[in-house]
Amino acid sequence: MIRFENVTKRYRGTSKPALSGVDFEVQRGEFVFLVGASGSGKSSCLRLILREDVPTSGRVAVLGRDLRSLANRKVPYFRRHIGSVFQDFRLLPSKTVHQNVAFTLQVTGSSRGFIQQAVPEALALVGLEGKEKRMPHELSGGEQQRVAIARALVNRPQVLLADEPTGNLDPATSVDIMQLLARINAGGTTVLMATHEAGFVDQMRRRVIELRDGEMVRDEVHGGYGDTSNIPRLAPEEVRGAAAAAALTAVQEVQRQTADLSVVRAALAEELDAQRRAAAAAAPQPEREPQVVEPPEPPRRGVVEPPDEAERAPAAEKAPVERPATPRTHPIVLPEVDVAELGVADRLGLSDQDDEEVGPTS
Repeated sequence: MIRFENVTKRYRGTSKPALSGVDFEVQRGEFVFLVGASGSGKSSCLRLILREDVPTSGRVAVLGRDLRSLANRKVPYFRRHIGSVFQDFRLLPSKTVHQNVAFTLQVTGSSRGFIQQAVPEALALVGLEGKEKRMPHELSGGEQQRVAIARALVNRPQVLLADEPTGNLDPATSVDIMQLLARINAGGTTVLMATHEAGFVDQMRRRVIELRDGEMVRDEVHGGYGDTSNIPRLAPEEVRGAAAAAALTAVQEVQRQTADLSVVRAALAEELDAQRRAAAAAAPQPEREPQVVEPPEPPRRGVVEPPDEAERAPAAEKAPVERPATPRTHPIVLPEVDVAELGVADRLGLSDQDDEEVGPTS
């Protein structure tokens, strides 16, 4: 069905060839995955099969025809036997589902009767019965891809080329599309699919042709996707680093807020202290009274009165009296003295009179 014989393809303005000495053959009814990193040459292979390009050297044969010797006027007739599905759907936005699928047949000059029969069959194959009158914008991504597959199959081609058909779809829809392609292949259509979906390749275990830098490095029956070590992944260290950076930012924000609060509190405390000092300076100063301090020895001046009965009464029966928080002793009664007539020495108990007596101190 498809044969590459020592194919090399160089594009103008590039020093490195897109394909270099590629050799492989796909048999009728096979399902083949074409895998490799971006720029490995997968899309170049598909363009050569569709006769969009010709090889720089070597030979490409499809359906028994050497495409390099195929005349340009015969290319449209050749492509009727090859269906193609792309990543971006390529539907006509102003036409309904039915019209999009029928457009291929109209271009090739098919009869109206054949179109009326083939289009519903193709839509039923891809599971779009009852949606013939829908517009593309009224469909989901998976449904739009199904329309594209129906359009590729309506001509009943022998070969179906799929270039990343699940690239724009969510995982669940991608599984549906892969199952649909497997059913199409089971019906006898040869499928050649270029993909980066390692999971699908590993699960389906079909033939795998791997390209690397334009060279074919593997052709394996029932193979898997191969080495995925070069595929970039999110390392756990990067995730932890991001989480640590976020945590550090949060801690710094809390510290900043705490520092701002401390400054506000300090300003309020300073303001309150200034108000207290101003109030104290403005208030009248009362005359100081002599402070009564209990001497270490019984006083020789004054009359000591024995405690009355009220002093001896239980605490619960006495009237509340305000007293300084000092140990309970017998009160000292001083004689009445005019404080204004005393000198400083007398107030401090340092006068020359009665040296043997001890006066009150402050």
